[in-house]
Amino acid sequence: MRSTYDCDVLVIGGGIVGLSTAYAITRAAPGTRVTVLEKEQGPARHQTGRNSGVIHSGVYYRPGSLKAQYATRGATEMVKFCAEYGIAHAVTGKLIVATEKPELPRLHALVQRGRENGIPVRELGPTQIAEYEPEVRGLAAIHVGTTGICDFVAVARQLAEASGAEIRYGAEVVRIDRRPALGAAVRTADGAIVRARVLVNCAGLHCDEIARLTGDDPGMRIVPFRGEYYTLARPELVRGLVYPVPDPAFPFLGVHLTRGIDGGVHIGPNAVPALAREGYDWSVVRPRELGSTLSWPGSWRIARRHWRYGAGELRRSLSTAAFTTAVRRLLPAVTPEDLVPAAAGVRAQAVLRDGTLVDDFLIKEGPRTVHVLNAPSPAATASLPIGREVARRALAALAGA
Repeated sequence: MRSTYDCDVLVIGGGIVGLSTAYAITRAAPGTRVTVLEKEQGPARHQTGRNSGVIHSGVYYRPGSLKAQYATRGATEMVKFCAEYGIAHAVTGKLIVATEKPELPRLHALVQRGRENGIPVRELGPTQIAEYEPEVRGLAAIHVGTTGICDFVAVARQLAEASGAEIRYGAEVVRIDRRPALGAAVRTADGAIVRARVLVNCAGLHCDEIARLTGDDPGMRIVPFRGEYYTLARPELVRGLVYPVPDPAFPFLGVHLTRGIDGGVHIGPNAVPALAREGYDWSVVRPRELGSTLSWPGSWRIARRHWRYGAGELRRSLSTAAFTTAVRRLLPAVTPEDLVPAAAGVRAQAVLRDGTLVDDFLIKEGPRTVHVLNAPSPAATASLPIGREVARRALAALAGA
């Protein structure tokens, strides 16, 4: 029967989570035949390759949540992985800065959350902030020493190579025939058929669509949010990583300053609704995908609940002056001329029917299928433990097949 299948496990999606899953499967069960289908011509072309490159410590996430567990564990493992394979990285630490009095209780809550998650956190006053970042202003801050930066695209490439899986690029999935007694047959846009005993859905921005193609109801919808970045023309203004105190109502971390592994400084992102799943600027509009977002009841409930927040994000998207004002809260010396537009990213945010933004990683199973349905930031940081968990579930399905 084994010879009637092209592979044992078929992974859809060649981002860092899909490739980490393939890597984990072949490590846990050598000899397992794994194929990865990726619609782009190379790995990590979307969320993985368009984020700020930060290895998150896990300080933000609710104790006991998958994000907290996997980010804290994943940060340590990611640094070791990069060191083992010679991938550019650095453990830099970062500041989280309160610039207004109402933010101080939230900053203190982060101190407690960090300690509950086992993360060393140092509290700072204004003078101590200047010791780390002379140009940054704030009432108080915390320093998180375990935060770092790396080249996540290089990590994804190494995972692909080290997994030993067959990676097929330019292979867009258009149809899935999933049969609980047999497995799944997947057809790609070029007419190829791939038969597998178990299917893993790591399709990121398209994961809910892939879930529906298998016949499973994901119970959520991906609502894409574009994050727009600038490059700082005067990188000497920022030494490392500087974040604002996040709004607890949103899973976004706000406009922050990030000195990357290349030495440049990125500023951003803001968060505005994208008009396509891969809508990296306002000119990219895909009516079918936009219709999917607008037809989902949760999208309208988000809009009604958080329209003031959204209006501010939209204003910063359309006005460099407004964006500059937001940045000046942390970095008073910045001017509009210092902000050079950079490549944007799109966050694959899962939204429930009632308008709840899914705050934790979300992994569901169907017959012979594992779906990763919510894996935005800090999924790149957490990709190694996420991959092991998805691999565990896939191999359990394989054993029962």
